[in-house]
Parts: sequence; structure tokens; C-alpha cells
Amino acid sequence: MAAYAVVIRDGQILLARSPAPHGTSEWVLPGGGMEHGEDPYDTVRREVEEETGHLIEVTGLLGVDSHRHTLSGRFGRPVDQQGLRLVYEGRVTGGELRNEIGGSTELAAWQPVDAVPGLVRVPLIDIALRLWRERPATGRVEPAQG
Repeated sequence: MAAYAVVIRDGQILLARSPAPHGTSEWVLPGGGMEHGEDPYDTVRREVEEETGHLIEVTGLLGVDSHRHTLSGRFGRPVDQQGLRLVYEGRVTGGELRNEIGGSTELAAWQPVDAVPGLVRVPLIDIALRLWRERPATGRVEPAQG
């Protein structure tokens, strides 16, 4: 389980960049995994502050993204894993933009929403922006075809 935030202000979205040790760094939504016993609402606020320096108010739950993938497990046997990612909407209430130190991201920045298609990014950003724009009653958007 993980929780992420879509934070948009003045036509810009708050993103963090995740380093890639053997490839190209990717832009990600601020957020991440829940600690044992932690409420996802608290997770998203903690993660945004850790990764960007900003304090946020959660203004809504946009939806849930469920994804499955297969990893190579012990002795090369495939392991089927499923992840649930809660996507919240947030509004900055304080703090100063800064980069995370010693964490999972290397850079925090405001990016123009219109520039997102040109960024090297994780697919969750596109899913989250669709949830933010469309606000489906089901809290789910269909995967892009192609």
C-alpha cells in the first residue's frame, strides 16, 4: 500500500525525481509506502514533506490504482505481486521547496502541467492527472490503450 499526492498550483504540478542507477532518472509523484500501522492520509502528508519540503492539506481522495507485476523470486521462480496506490489531491499550506536528503528522490520541482507529456516519468503521473481532471465517481480510470 502506498499513498501519493497530486498538488497543482498556478498551472504547475509538484513532482520529485527518482534517480536511476543504470538508466535515466524519472519524475514521480510525491508519495510512497505506508509504514506499519500508519493511516494512508498521514502517509501522503509525511511523504510529500520528506520528498519536497512542502506541508500539504489533503483536500480529497481522487482514486485508487491497483497494479500487478511479476518479479523474479528465490531460485528464479516468478513471484506475482500486487500494489494498491491511493491518489489524493493536496494543497500546499507551508514549508519550503527543497530536495530530499538521503531518501528515494534526488530533486523536487514544480513542473508545468502542460509539459508533463514531455517528461521522463512513471505511468502513475498520467493516471493521477486523469483522476484529477476526470474525477470519476468510481475513483478509477481505465488504462490507456496502445
